[in-house]
Amino acid sequence: MADWNPALYTRFEDERTRPAAELLARVPLDRPRLAYDLGCGPGNSTALIAERFPDAEVVGLDTSPAMLESARVRLPGLAFALADAETWAPERAPDLIYANAVLQWLPDHPALLPRLFGLLGPGGVLAVQMPDNLAEPSHRLMRETASAGPWAAAIGDPAVAGRLGRMLDPAGYYDLLAPLAADVDVWRTAYHHPMADAAAIVDWVRATGLRPFLDPLDPDQAAGFLAAYETAIDTGYPRRSDGLRLLAFPRVFIVARKGG
Repeated sequence: MADWNPALYTRFEDERTRPAAELLARVPLDRPRLAYDLGCGPGNSTALIAERFPDAEVVGLDTSPAMLESARVRLPGLAFALADAETWAPERAPDLIYANAVLQWLPDHPALLPRLFGLLGPGGVLAVQMPDNLAEPSHRLMRETASAGPWAAAIGDPAVAGRLGRMLDPAGYYDLLAPLAADVDVWRTAYHHPMADAAAIVDWVRATGLRPFLDPLDPDQAAGFLAAYETAIDTGYPRRSDGLRLLAFPRVFIVARKGG
């Protein structure tokens, strides 16, 4: 997959940072010594962790060199490193593993989340937030557009590109972690973001969920796909009473604390 675009991602930074802040607010720690931000992106979530826990060693991890460079410019006093959450293991057991909007990209959650939880030190916390929007018009229309044009062969199976079947429901995550944890808090929230028009919704998802659909395409195919997708989005998200579109965005949150 092509590298991430920090400028495109941060175009809606306030909206993307809100669930990160709400996840962090539910972390039951007072003075953690070591915290890792998995999938730190351009550092917006890392900044929240460092602000709440100023005495902690905070390390941001990401697979994107571009995102890490943006984070280093933003937070020159913090450490950032290239790492993949699927295989990463710290040298010291952390007090907090925080993963905001990253684990939905990875497969095999029944193995992944217990593995990450097991890396914590005694009393440590795993805090996870993941978009749960694959059934929303934004993502359903991605798959429909991918299967209905001259770009279909290049994209392949829209269900694979769209990561269908990777996530569990909230009860599934609870059942996965409850036998391992001292306590588990799971919840699901749907945000409703006012957007200027269909093009703004396309810009939002171009930075994230649309990437696996666009990466295999040449420039002409990508332009054709985006035009067809924007037309579908224009119908899928009708204008509201003020002329704006309302982008519903469900997210799943998990906070699991280790005993000890």
